[in-house]
Formats: sequence, C-alpha cells, structure tokens
Amino acid sequence: MRAFCKILTALFVYVATATASHAEQPETLKIGAKAPDFNLPGVDGKKYSLKSFAASPVLAIVFTCNHCPTAQAYEERIIKLTSDFKSKGVSVVAISSNDPKAIRLDELGYTDLSDTYEEMKIRAKDMKYNFPYLFDGDNQSTALAYGPVATPHIFIFDKERKLQYHGRIDDVEKPTGTPNHTDARNAIEALIAGKPVPVPSTKTFGCSMKWISKEQGVQKEQAGWAKEPVSLETIDEAGLKELIQNKSDKLRLINVWATWCGPCVTEFPDFMTMHHMYRGRDFEFVSISADSPDKKDKALKFLQGKFASNKNYIFNVEDKYKLIEAVDPKWQGALPYTLLVEPGGKIVYAAQGPIDPQKMKKIIVENKYVGRYY
Repeated sequence: MRAFCKILTALFVYVATATASHAEQPETLKIGAKAPDFNLPGVDGKKYSLKSFAASPVLAIVFTCNHCPTAQAYEERIIKLTSDFKSKGVSVVAISSNDPKAIRLDELGYTDLSDTYEEMKIRAKDMKYNFPYLFDGDNQSTALAYGPVATPHIFIFDKERKLQYHGRIDDVEKPTGTPNHTDARNAIEALIAGKPVPVPSTKTFGCSMKWISKEQGVQKEQAGWAKEPVSLETIDEAGLKELIQNKSDKLRLINVWATWCGPCVTEFPDFMTMHHMYRGRDFEFVSISADSPDKKDKALKFLQGKFASNKNYIFNVEDKYKLIEAVDPKWQGALPYTLLVEPGGKIVYAAQGPIDPQKMKKIIVENKYVGRYY
C-alpha cells in the first residue's frame, strides 16, 4: 500500500510540474549557456538539430511565428540578415513554438494564416524564406528549453554554441522605419570579428508565446460566441444599393446566400471564421439571405446555429431579379455571390460561386484598410 501511495505521489508531482512548465513563462537561457539541442521538422520535410549547423561559426535561432504582426514585420529583416551573412558561414534558423490549438480567432486579426505546420509551409513559400523554418508546437520542448518571451526573440550562439546575445533584432517594429539600434546584426558582426558582443541582451517586443495552457482560452472564446445576439433584418432595393455603396469606414465583405443553396451552407462557416478573425479591425462581414421573405424564421435559425452575430439581412420581396440588380448588375444570378467593398463603394472582389477561404483571408489582410502591421 505504501509503495502504491508513493507511486501516486510521484505521478501527481510529475503532472503538476508538467502543467506548470506549460502554464508559466520558462526562464530565458542565460548568456554563456550552451545551446540546448533539438530535433524538429522543417517546412521542407527535413529534420534539424544543432548538428545540422555544426559547420557554422555563428548560429542565430529566431523564435517567431506566422500570425503575430510583429513577427510578420520582421520577416524581411530576417531574410536579409540570412543573406547578408551567408558568405560568412553564419546560419539562421527560425522556430515556431506556438501551440496552434491555443490561438483564439480574435488573435488572428493581422494575418491570413495561423501557426499550424501546414500553414507554416504556405508562409515560407509566400515569403520565399531563405532559412529553415521549424515546428515546435506539438510539445514546445525547444521553447521550454530556450525560454523565448515574445515573437520574434533571437538567440545568437558562438562557435562553441555558447549564448552570446538574446533579445530583439532591432529597436523599430515597423518595416518602413529606420532602427537606431541593430542589436542582432551588431552581435553577429562582433562574433565574426572575434570581439565581445557590445550589448549581450535586450528586452524583446512582440506577441506572447501561445503555451499549451492557453488552449482553455480558445474554449472560452467559442463559448462566448453562443451568448452573442443574432438577428436578421429585412432590406429593400434602396437598402441593398446603400449597402454596396459602403459609406462606412470599414472594409465590407458581403455574401449573398440561401438556406436551400448547398454550397452556401457549406461555406458559411468560413465567413464566420473571417468575421471572428477580423471584426476587431476596420472590417465587417454582412450576409444577405436570398430566401423568400416567408422563410425568414428558417434563415434566422440557420444563422443562430452558426453564431452569426454580424449584420444579416433578408431581401423583402420575392423578385430575385431585383435582388440581383440591386446587389451587382454584373452578377449573373447564381448563388453564392460574394463582394468585397472598400469604403466609398469600390468593389475590389466580386465572384459567383464558392470562395477560396485562404485566398479571401489573404485579400482581406493585405487590403490597405486592414493590413498586417500595427
């Protein structure tokens, strides 16, 4: 019995320790410490460890991710850092340690991509990364060993793989700005020249790490959607035309759908994802039901089931041709129909049939009224 109690106690301590390690910010690696090894998959399908960079006199490891606006703001600079020092044998590697299941949709307002391994492949291809991009999001063991505070957070090691610098890449977040302090570049140059790093560590600014313990935040977010009111208002021809004119200051995504339209029903959750991602920005999603006015209750029930707390309308007359002409005279009439309208009424996207949700998210976030950066 005593032995059994000891086993239970040991198990409790192990679980408590493991939980704490994912619930709290781990200690950041100290200057002079040896680089902890890792064995992580890259977006190129290869596995990488410290041995993969054994020939490099300097190794820079950047903890970053897809979704963070600050991380995106530094992408070009990481690419440039890699190319500038390639001839010197310096290796740069990026690691994404965020748990994709711990990222709320309202945290994706500055991106078209979350932090899954598959989405990392897309981002690396889109941006033409010239460095390995590794995934640590399954158990976050590498991040727990290094202790990054935010994304991006760079760690620079000498030939013996002792840490000589960690912190920010430079002191200006926006890509259009000119930094006053290029700390990471200065550290690399000093190590190449065999000199001490002038500033061994700095604070780093960016998005917090998405530790596994934050998965409960996603569940709370989803539970909150169910409490938001869902309404369906009738709208006439004049109202539709005014909707398309978009006199607001927001980028407006409009989807015309119907409960009897299979593709409409199938793709509607994609619009809800975009609604929850971008509604905190200068963006709004509006749905227009092409159901007959006497089917309003059925359409509302569908919207309630999708937590559609956005603006929803149903055309107030049976004549669908009036609906077509009021929405867009170029529309041939097949459902679904989707428009993206800038403030002032400029239509920047109009298409009949189902959307490509990935393409649509990219169009939205790269529009000047939304954008990837602060």
